[in-house]
Amino acid sequence: MANATSEVVWMRNLLTSVKVSVPTAHLYCDNQAALHISVNPVFHERTKYIEVDCRFVRERIVTGVIAPRYTSTTDQAAAIFTKALGQRQFQYLKGKLAVSDLYALT
Repeated sequence: MANATSEVVWMRNLLTSVKVSVPTAHLYCDNQAALHISVNPVFHERTKYIEVDCRFVRERIVTGVIAPRYTSTTDQAAAIFTKALGQRQFQYLKGKLAVSDLYALT
């Protein structure tokens, strides 16, 4: 989440510098533990090594730069790039990305 948040902050700063109004970005994540940690201001023993990342993400949530949202693993479009999928799931996610075959006959 910290990497995606830093990309959102960079893009937001770029767009703001050219006078484009930018609303709050929705950051979709399929990891419920990461979502709970990013919203919970209390650090636990298991999160001490990721405290800097958590604080960075939490500050952006509080200021309204990002709004984390949960999405189920089956609807996570990024899975098409990171996981081996069955044909049905692959076709479903490919449709969500609006990807089409340039060589297919229409």
